[in-house]
Amino acid sequence: MSRNVRVVVLCEDRQHETFLRRFFKKNRWNTRDLRIERSPAGRGSAESFVRSRFPRELQALRSKGGERAYLVVMIDGDQQGSRGRISSLKTACEEQGMAPPGNSERVMICVPTWNIETWIAYLNGEEVDENRSDYPRLLKARDCEPSVQNLVDMCHRRTLRAPFPPSLEAACFQYQRVIG
Repeated sequence: MSRNVRVVVLCEDRQHETFLRRFFKKNRWNTRDLRIERSPAGRGSAESFVRSRFPRELQALRSKGGERAYLVVMIDGDQQGSRGRISSLKTACEEQGMAPPGNSERVMICVPTWNIETWIAYLNGEEVDENRSDYPRLLKARDCEPSVQNLVDMCHRRTLRAPFPPSLEAACFQYQRVIG
């Protein structure tokens, strides 16, 4: 019996996976509806994995036609920032001879700048600066649970606590546009 995958999550690492999986679960999605495509640890650049895999997953989404299926991508902004990473994903599509995703497609691209730890620090009540790259990593990926709950609460209120990271605001906009 085949699984009815509704959301493909394409991400860099376990922290991205855990964060998104918990976010969808807290928003009452069945996690069995998720298929996670995560960069294998220790096998080169995680950013490169996401960028090279993106056109294939986009094509798969397009082949589903009218099905209620989604592609959710999380990739760290690092030095390139959100715009640079989104541009690199579009370029990867063009290099494969396909159009980048349009606004009407069910594609959500999340680019935490510098990394997901920036969002986690913000969601835990800190004021953050997206120009800094030194927010601490969590000891265990699952420790993001309170952060995810705070994000879900803010999403339900449709407002982020000011001052908020612009990259998180962009991701929230994407969520509302694509899935919301």
